Amino acid sequence: MVSTREIWSAEKEAEAQALAQRLRELVDEELLQVARLLVGKADSDVFGDTEFQLRDILHKAGAKARAEHLRQKKTATGDAV
Repeated sequence: MVSTREIWSAEKEAEAQALAQRLRELVDEELLQVARLLVGKADSDVFGDTEFQLRDILHKAGAKARAEHLRQKKTATGDAV
């Protein structure tokens, strides 16, 4: 299997690394919510409702990631995305 880093240009890799760092900052609260949810559950309670709670939290994180990516593209190009 060829890694993404071998396929991508150095410029694309730098862009991906910068976006990843920004996303870490943006979704830090959601990651803390996930950690608190998991730590606060007994082993017998990690399925069912907990899975739905996790999904909801991670969907919020994903929406933030997509919005940030679009914001960066709009800023970089000056075009509406």
